[in-house]
Amino acid sequence: MASTAPRLGMHGIGKSFGRVPVLSDVDLTVDPGEVVALLGSNGAGKSTLMKILTGLYNRDGGTIQVDGETVDFKDPAAAVASGVKLLPQEISVMPDMTVAENIFLGDMPLKRRFGVMQVDKDAMRIRSRDLLDQLGFANILPDMLVKRLSVAEQRIVEIARALAGKARILVMDEPTAALTEQEAKMIFRIIRRLKENKVSVIYISHYLSEVFEISDRIVVLRDGRNAGTFLTAETKRAEVLAAMLGNTVDDLYDVGAPGIAGAEILNVEKLTIPRKLEDVAFSLHQNEILGIFGLVGSGVEVLGRALYGALGPLKTADVCLGGQSYRPMSARDGKLAGIGFVAAERKKEGIIADLTVRENIALPFEERFERGLFMSQAEESQHAIRWIGELGIRTRGPEQKIRTLSGGNQQKVCIARWLVEGVKLLILEEPTRGVDVGARREIYGKLRELANRGYAVLILSSDVEEVAGISDRSLVLDRGRIVGHFERGAKPAELMAATGNDPAFQAP
Repeated sequence: MASTAPRLGMHGIGKSFGRVPVLSDVDLTVDPGEVVALLGSNGAGKSTLMKILTGLYNRDGGTIQVDGETVDFKDPAAAVASGVKLLPQEISVMPDMTVAENIFLGDMPLKRRFGVMQVDKDAMRIRSRDLLDQLGFANILPDMLVKRLSVAEQRIVEIARALAGKARILVMDEPTAALTEQEAKMIFRIIRRLKENKVSVIYISHYLSEVFEISDRIVVLRDGRNAGTFLTAETKRAEVLAAMLGNTVDDLYDVGAPGIAGAEILNVEKLTIPRKLEDVAFSLHQNEILGIFGLVGSGVEVLGRALYGALGPLKTADVCLGGQSYRPMSARDGKLAGIGFVAAERKKEGIIADLTVRENIALPFEERFERGLFMSQAEESQHAIRWIGELGIRTRGPEQKIRTLSGGNQQKVCIARWLVEGVKLLILEEPTRGVDVGARREIYGKLRELANRGYAVLILSSDVEEVAGISDRSLVLDRGRIVGHFERGAKPAELMAATGNDPAFQAP
């Protein structure tokens, strides 16, 4: 692994968005044929650092060297040309094209035929076959349509595409998130072959068990800074978790005492969605905040949507809502049954940017403000003003465009729209994603107030500190199954340790 210069050297990298620093003096080195795991909690700066490396973002400070040569990637094409390839979390293939066409997408070999340049399909097949053999997958044929392949095999096609482009540095962002444990082993086998060919791999994952199996070294970021570098073979999981989590800001979650749990509002049994959730069961009571923690690909991103009805008919589950059997066919059924749903992607699924605060708050229940053929703007405004005050939404008034509000205030609007008569269960995905620390504390405080008023609150989050900090009870979801149950006061490291990691691990 020794060499005169590392394959990749990122030194003193800094990046700010406006006045907010995201990366401060970050270093990352990777040697030829080395697998370095890049770890950190949500918001630690991993994605920003990799976007700088791959030319998606410009850095504000620092230097980047590839094989000892200083580089400055102005765009992703420049990074690709230097052998830096990104495999994003979402698989990116063209399903109606063949394996060979996907591997050489954007750089297909050409030949001249009757004076006209054409794609050299024979050369493409031969080179594809060589690459797939190199990776150890003779069963994947160059002429297969990619849509006929499994998710894991599609990921292999992506890796072959990177090798076809002479990748020297391969960034793998949560490469096994959508894969079964057996399929993940296939990816590990490929990574070991890449190491043999001196390809450097930056492996981003929340799954410590995978990190300890496949990496040579671990680099941890926290709050946009280096928090620790570890030789994997000489390191314990507790050390890595301590570097990732640091000292939780205790007062962030000190937002009032929980109430006494009341009547059961939600009971879920045998909830199964193929390849997403398996036999999920839990209950939730009035006056209670239940947090479900899960990493990317755990199923946490679909559980709330399934219960709300946003994924269509809920076919395999026994669910009771407010003591009545509940099986939604659509999101409309969820709304009518008294469920409020706040999506993780606020800008895409939460707000309508060009509407006012008043219009966004009234959006799900506009019919309640109809008076004959017209909407009563006065009643909408009265309703909006009430919740602007109660939730502390910082706005000039109900007629302000919601796009001009901060992320935290937009999120409060998304919560406010469900605070109407008849709603008894609030489901919130990633409730403080993209929200600053001050606004996070306010949102946690409002959720506690709503629970104490009688709402049942279900939080689904990949932020382990958030779930541990705000919940009255916590569950851990891992690869579609509930694998941990914790009462109030559980430590973030205890929740993290339940996600398929060493069961003997003792939280620090």
